[in-house]
Amino acid sequence: MATSLNNEKAINDVESSSMAPRVSTKNDVQQINLDAARATEVEHNMSLWQGLKLYPNAVAWSVLLSAAIIMEGFDIVLIANLFAVPAFKKQFGVKLPNGDYELTSSWQAGLTNGAVVGELLGLTINGWIADRFGYKKTMIGALLGVNFLIFILFFAESVEQLLAGLILVGIPWGIFQTLTTTYAAEVCPVALRAYLTTYVNLCWVMGQFLASAVLKGVSTREDEWAYRIPYALQWIWPIPLIVGITFAPESPWWLVRKGRIEDAKKVLLRLTSKHQIESFNADETVSMMVHTNEMEKSSTESTGYMDCFKNTDLRRTEICAMVWFIQSWCGSSFMGYSTYFYENAGLDTSNAFTMSLVQYSLGAIGVFCSWALISRFGRRTLYLGGLILLFVLLMIIGFLGLINKTNKGAQWAIGSMLLAYTFIYDASVGPVCYSLVSEIPSSRLRQKTVVIARNVYNLGGIVNNVLTPNMLNPSAWNWGAKSGFFWAGACFTCILWCYFRLPEPKNRTYGEIDILFKHKVSARKFASTPVDTFTASIGTDEGMEKVAVEHIEKA
Repeated sequence: MATSLNNEKAINDVESSSMAPRVSTKNDVQQINLDAARATEVEHNMSLWQGLKLYPNAVAWSVLLSAAIIMEGFDIVLIANLFAVPAFKKQFGVKLPNGDYELTSSWQAGLTNGAVVGELLGLTINGWIADRFGYKKTMIGALLGVNFLIFILFFAESVEQLLAGLILVGIPWGIFQTLTTTYAAEVCPVALRAYLTTYVNLCWVMGQFLASAVLKGVSTREDEWAYRIPYALQWIWPIPLIVGITFAPESPWWLVRKGRIEDAKKVLLRLTSKHQIESFNADETVSMMVHTNEMEKSSTESTGYMDCFKNTDLRRTEICAMVWFIQSWCGSSFMGYSTYFYENAGLDTSNAFTMSLVQYSLGAIGVFCSWALISRFGRRTLYLGGLILLFVLLMIIGFLGLINKTNKGAQWAIGSMLLAYTFIYDASVGPVCYSLVSEIPSSRLRQKTVVIARNVYNLGGIVNNVLTPNMLNPSAWNWGAKSGFFWAGACFTCILWCYFRLPEPKNRTYGEIDILFKHKVSARKFASTPVDTFTASIGTDEGMEKVAVEHIEKA
């Protein structure tokens, strides 16, 4: 490879690098395998610090794209917590016999599910357009859409207009939900994969914190600006993100899947530090991607949605879908309705929003803790252990709900349990989910598998958004904190599934994960099973030879 200390020169020299034509196609196939084996060994031996030194640009670009999730976290939390803002309730709610205003439980569910319906559509579209046009163009298009659709939310005068705006703005939100995670998974090495994918969860928490802070600031206003200001603040995000993403590199894995080998090498050189260029071999890393892609093609040639339900990809789709579904079925809806819950538990509006700020701060601390825990214990152990702790907390919340609401000590105890729940969730289930759903799918079907998984999560969210308002709303079921018993039962079923079905992908390359699934290794043996990707069967050599020939013609 080119060994210039200057990245720009290295990029220009790519076409004269060591991937130039070799003696024969057979030799070229063998060389690709050798290069791929060396790259795999390098990734296994790379420490976190070495990964940060070698891939600082990849970290920066991934963090930039993930900022779209801060915006979405802000947006999504707004609607649930606006239910607690008096001016919003007066504008869009109905008058109760006691003179207060309240949105009916059906409209609360409708507004929350409106965004989810749009997200389902956006996710499905994303599976096609991201594979066809790439991650950059898809992100920019979605951000442009958000910029215009915010006008509907800002100027909404009726609950029906607000619902229409939420459905439409949900479409680009759906695109952000998966594209940021898959981009992070494809621009970084194994050593950084868990950190950059779980960082997406931190972005959700940051968005939620900002939304709660804004709502606390406007909660005492009695005019329409109590809810228009939060929606107006959403215009801060899209334009700066569009400008930044315009200069971002495309995913090298996407380029390899499109047969653009030289472009993938150039992107890798952009993702790595120019000061580390002598210790990095882009040819070998691209060969590893080519080898993995061809190995997966031997099992699944096409990349449609239906292929996610065939052969070994069916199991991978099940795991991703369940891992994300569990996020919505383990009682996490308490966090989304935190302010509303605190008020129904007896706290005034100001204290309710203060508790929300503390809650999301603990969530951010939890994500930082997960980075230390995930490298020590792995994904499976942390995810399963987190669910067990959440089950215990939900049971405690349920029992506290049996105490009369006039008992102030019980009300604050419920709030304290929600704070503890948020910390545990964001130190385990919340962030680890993003690592798992990005690592488990095959690279060729990653985007579509993650889309299916997120759609399953959103379908679970729709059920949540019908159940939770009825559980908490005084004019409906009025369960209050006793809802903890219901979610504890749901959480227990999630624990059972995880124990038998959730594998451990820690320290595995994508090629090694492919082999483990191909040989139907049980979830509990994933971590202990030795794998040699380059002695495993990957089908005939014709696929590899085809790539080699195409590469020779381009070189």
